[in-house]
Amino acid sequence: MALNSKLAAIMTSSPVIPVIVINNPIDAVPLAIALYRGGLKVLEVTLRTPHGLEAISAMQEAIPDACVGAGTVIKPEDVAAVSRAGGQFLVSPGATDTLIDAARQQGLPLLPGIATPSEAMRLLEQGITCMKFFPAEAAGGIPMLKSINGPLPQITFCPTGGINFETAKDYLALPNVACVGGSWMVPQNLIDAGDWNAIEILAREAATLAEFTGV
Repeated sequence: MALNSKLAAIMTSSPVIPVIVINNPIDAVPLAIALYRGGLKVLEVTLRTPHGLEAISAMQEAIPDACVGAGTVIKPEDVAAVSRAGGQFLVSPGATDTLIDAARQQGLPLLPGIATPSEAMRLLEQGITCMKFFPAEAAGGIPMLKSINGPLPQITFCPTGGINFETAKDYLALPNVACVGGSWMVPQNLIDAGDWNAIEILAREAATLAEFTGV
């Protein structure tokens, strides 16, 4: 499917997708610039705060070459709002038929979350082969992904949840992992301090993880 191809291209273009929470809209653009300069060009802005959609629009406008999407997308109304904001992809902690249908109607790639083989099989029935493994560490981590790869090798994952710089290397080495999601390069204390140089350094460090990818 075309949307699978778009999502696969997004996932393989960056080893780490920063999971960004915007508490103050004024932080959105300088934060995005710091991450982009550090080499992370795929940015996930969660909808956990009222500023998520505004931040997506501002980031995408400020950095046209970046790929800015939305996280914590849980209902069809979110999909429509992200589309209006100019978001390029969607990430959800789980998956429902109505959410999948809404994403397809808007023509936006959706990275739906799964935590079990049964959930993954249900998505495969709908032609979805790119999935978020969430919450990664709590749901079994690397051993779980290794186990899933045996019977379901056609799935490509973006594990998210509890991953840090050190553990990301081992996740990325798996044959069914294209990238990981994480927030260690966007700590709230550095955002609050406006320390964009420090965030750029963390982003640059995260970008070096490309050498560990096994996909």
